[in-house]
Amino acid sequence: MSDVYIAGADMIAFGRYPDRAYFQLGAEAALMALDDAGLSIKDMGAVYASSVFNAQSMLGQKMLKEIGQTGVPCINVSNACASGATAVREAFVAIKSGLYDAVIAVGAEQNPRGMLGGAPPFGPPPEGLFGSESMPAVFAEAGMVHAARYGTTVEQFAQVAVKNHHHATMNPKAYYRRETPLEEVLASEIIAEPLTKLMCSANVDGAAAVVLVSERKARELGMGRAVRIRASVLASDPYEPRNPEMFDPNSVTRLAAAQAYEMAGLGPDALDLVELHDCFATAELLHYENLGLCGDGEAGRLIDSGATALGGAIPVNVSGGLLSKGHPIGATGVANIVEIVEHLRGQAGARQVDGARIGLAHVLGFGAAAGVHILEKA
Repeated sequence: MSDVYIAGADMIAFGRYPDRAYFQLGAEAALMALDDAGLSIKDMGAVYASSVFNAQSMLGQKMLKEIGQTGVPCINVSNACASGATAVREAFVAIKSGLYDAVIAVGAEQNPRGMLGGAPPFGPPPEGLFGSESMPAVFAEAGMVHAARYGTTVEQFAQVAVKNHHHATMNPKAYYRRETPLEEVLASEIIAEPLTKLMCSANVDGAAAVVLVSERKARELGMGRAVRIRASVLASDPYEPRNPEMFDPNSVTRLAAAQAYEMAGLGPDALDLVELHDCFATAELLHYENLGLCGDGEAGRLIDSGATALGGAIPVNVSGGLLSKGHPIGATGVANIVEIVEHLRGQAGARQVDGARIGLAHVLGFGAAAGVHILEKA
């Protein structure tokens, strides 16, 4: 089986695009990634397109009407916030199997306005009789469970927002690009205790794309800018008899991370940077532990230490993360990978992680699904 490489990666600036269609956003990102790879749509053996709110309307086929209908298979996927990672995973498998030499994975989304999620449509879930399926409430509850168990403070959760908003000031494709001091984060409107408005991800539109190729094709194109995918893992939530959270955001990430480290043949200590699913500030601290960046109960001390800031031992979400870069749901998983690729190529500008050779991209989808990709500079 062939190793799999990323030959092209790019994304549009995340924001609001009321005068454009979701498939036009996806088409633009696809052309950008193809140009980055030095290839055209005619070179692609298949198209993998991810979206949550638009996947049912044949996103891949509509994109091809914009950039060239070549008759190749279009696989449209929807898997909550893990949709983009799912598209990349399917593209990875297609190259790994030897079926194709080059494919493209594109995530595109125009999010609905307002808060996502809501009341359970079919009555109380079997996991418990309290909580809410609105996303701020879910991750507020998960944060409070962590606080009760380990003594994590509101200020430690808020420091995630301070850090990621600072990182975003160096990312020209991030939606919010301004500093938010701790006092401002804490004083902003409460959405779901302990989450304030500035601790919640930005609901935006966007698109991102990556071109995956076989080792043979990568060598043909030149290995100078190639990025090897050492691990591509997708997991669903394993059964557990009881969770205090209404849904458990931890077990599925731990499962995916363990499998990814095993596939890559390395551990978290080998990582130079991480782009993880900070849909809310509480989530980032949880995922420090879920991804093995620190021990259980140590996430608060890790954020306090500065280790996860740019220049620290293990920078996390130097793109600005979902909190500031934005969270166009079906595009997020692909965009996280694009960010890692830019650092491994040394092309991340002011936010560049010095000497980056190995990075991890993670997403978590409500329901639950988790995708973890480990990338290495070729």
